[in-house]
Amino acid sequence: MSKNLFQVKFWGVRGSIPVSGPEFDHYGGNTSCIEIRCGEHRMIFDAGSGVREAGLAMLNEDVRDVDLFFSHCHYDHIIGLPFFKAIYYPTIDLTIWSGHLDGKMSTREMIEQFISPPWFPVKTDICQATMSFRDFHAGQTLEPRPGIKIKTFMLNHPGGAIGYRVEWKGRSVALIYDIEHVPGVYDPVALEMMKDVDLAVYDCTYNEDEMQRFKGFGHSTWQHGVELAKMAGTKQFALFHHAPSRTDTQLERMEQEAQASFPGAFAARDNQVLEI
Repeated sequence: MSKNLFQVKFWGVRGSIPVSGPEFDHYGGNTSCIEIRCGEHRMIFDAGSGVREAGLAMLNEDVRDVDLFFSHCHYDHIIGLPFFKAIYYPTIDLTIWSGHLDGKMSTREMIEQFISPPWFPVKTDICQATMSFRDFHAGQTLEPRPGIKIKTFMLNHPGGAIGYRVEWKGRSVALIYDIEHVPGVYDPVALEMMKDVDLAVYDCTYNEDEMQRFKGFGHSTWQHGVELAKMAGTKQFALFHHAPSRTDTQLERMEQEAQASFPGAFAARDNQVLEI
């Protein structure tokens, strides 16, 4: 592997709940899970249903060290964790990070509550990986591995959610999903995160004409995200956190409309790989 490789892989791109069937074949049906590689270092952002396949791939490639970051712990972002096979292998060193519940619940408490009866048949003591837990608060800059800087931000979402800006060797990726915008207001946090990034992954659950009906649900639109991208000088813009009811045909149409407004836009799909 190239020491300069900066790669993003989408293992899950849906929001709310996994979906399956022929009308979801192209863009995929797994919920939020993104892998970022910085040279030899691997990081996973969120453990939606897509993390199951991510874990299998890592074991096949004999990966030993992984950092797992949570944006927040709503079901669609954690549901795959008990099926992330890496946590059951003694050869794996896994560091788990969270900050959305700062002062309310630690990362360890969050994981141990989720992986326990009656929600799951066993407790975390069955896990053989070496797991360490790291708490942080929004606004901190994390340095999980040498040379990797991750800026953290609190996003406008019920219960809170963390946005991440990953910077490495002069390149950057911003993960800004589970964020709700106020019509006509351009969130300074989102703008700061997206400023001159090579890739922004943004919450595009709804269209603008759907927003009034879903006000308070904690999500945004591709139209608003594209305007932010233009203002911030973003190079590429990934529509992400697709609504579970959004079919391939509908997403393709949404993607085309976004590209007409911003050529660097595309709708993220399961198993898509980008080199930054």
